[in-house]
Amino acid sequence: MDREPISAEIEFAVEFYDVDPMQVVWHGNYVKYFEKARCALLDSIGYGYLQMIETGYVYPVTNISLKYIGPFKFGEMVRAKAILEEYENCLKIKYELRNAKTGEIRTKGGSTQMAMKMDTGESCFACPQVFIDRVEAIFKLRDGAQ
Repeated sequence: MDREPISAEIEFAVEFYDVDPMQVVWHGNYVKYFEKARCALLDSIGYGYLQMIETGYVYPVTNISLKYIGPFKFGEMVRAKAILEEYENCLKIKYELRNAKTGEIRTKGGSTQMAMKMDTGESCFACPQVFIDRVEAIFKLRDGAQ
C-alpha cells in the first residue's frame, strides 16, 4: 500500500534582513527557509530538536540540494513545505518553497541527515527506533482514520 507522505507547511513573510541589495532573497537564506519547514515537520511528528537531544541523538546534515526557479522578494509571503521521504536509514526530506498568494513554485530541494549518538559521536546507519516508532504511529493513526 502506498502511503501519503508525512508533510508540514508553514507561511512567513520575506524579511528585510533576508534580501540582498537587489531586493531579492540572498541565496543562502533558502537553506534557512528549508530549516523552518523541517522544524515544523519534525515538531508535527513529535520529534523536534529538543526531543532528539532528550533521546540522546543529533542529526547533522550530510547533504543538501537546492534548485532555484525564481526569486522571492522583500515582503512576499512564502509557503514552505517539508515532505518526509525516508526515516528508517536516514532522515531524508524534500522541500518546496512557493509564493503563498499565487502558489507559484520558486525553489525545490532536499536534505539528508544521519543520526549520531551524542555521548559517543558515533554515526548510526539506521535511525533510532524511537524516531521510527513516532513516524509509524502517525501512519497507524492515518490508517485507522480511513
